[in-house]
Amino acid sequence: MVPDDLATGVAPERVTPRQYVHDLEGVGGRRPELAAAPVVVRHGHGPAAAAARGSGGGGDRDRSGCRGEKKRIEQAYRNGSRLGLAGWCEDEAGPYQAIPHPGTSWQPVGKPVRYPHEYVRRGTAKLLTLFHPATGQVRVKGVTGTPNTVLHPWLQQELAALVAALPPPNAVPDAAANRAAWARWQDGLSVRFTLLEELPPLRRLLILDNLTGHKSVAFVCWLMAHGMMPLYTPLSGSWLNRAESIQRILVSRAVAGQHPASPEQLIQWLDAVARGGNAAATPFVWGGKRALRRQQARERRYRLGGSGALTHQPIPHQGMNSNGDGQSK
Repeated sequence: MVPDDLATGVAPERVTPRQYVHDLEGVGGRRPELAAAPVVVRHGHGPAAAAARGSGGGGDRDRSGCRGEKKRIEQAYRNGSRLGLAGWCEDEAGPYQAIPHPGTSWQPVGKPVRYPHEYVRRGTAKLLTLFHPATGQVRVKGVTGTPNTVLHPWLQQELAALVAALPPPNAVPDAAANRAAWARWQDGLSVRFTLLEELPPLRRLLILDNLTGHKSVAFVCWLMAHGMMPLYTPLSGSWLNRAESIQRILVSRAVAGQHPASPEQLIQWLDAVARGGNAAATPFVWGGKRALRRQQARERRYRLGGSGALTHQPIPHQGMNSNGDGQSK
């Protein structure tokens, strides 16, 4: 038997370093199929390795097409209060089952808690959450289901109360400046919804998950009519919604080590924990120690002896390598 490559007179294709090789499913005894071109993603904000080398491969593919959404949400957390725009987060948590939950609990010495041996499913409960990170205040409602017919009326009631509690604006901007204040929160977005022809002054920012129900025409128009700009988290970017952080805290305090007998009891515990948390609320700050270290690394400078000049990279000299570390002889 003669291999196909030798029979046709075509030299076999050679696998180059870092070239992706995969086997076709269901084809046995064949040589590996080679990818037409390497698919490379960008390194940070710089060009991809293949693009930098001029390979003509897939170097133009961006690591993420949602930088605009992430940037807008980060600006809402950092600058919303300074601009007079209170940022709120909304999310639905659950379902949580009415079964024994793992965790620690106080018990008499020598008498540990005992769970029933049978497994009985007594229903589930969900938690509607509206969270204000700047103050740590949270508004919740326990429900057994979260269709739009349940979520939207509750959200509209809570948000309308928040807007009504705001003081009147100091000055009403003209139509062009008001529309520009709304449109600036859509800069850089891959998908933008159409703003209303007549817009009220922008008063609040609402951060939601990227769900179809949150993007319904009636709901989005209601938000704009009440002076609220919705900001949607990108795909796989639910970590940007800080309502999930407070939900994790509330649920762990309510059910850890407990055995709710019914969804109604589970809802009562969640509501009680939220009321207790609001009595001594803790503000959430965007960016922690890791964000500070990254910022310090970006701002790192190296002083030059004998002058006030600084460099971004260390300048090697005799006895030091390119990283600025001393070399032993």
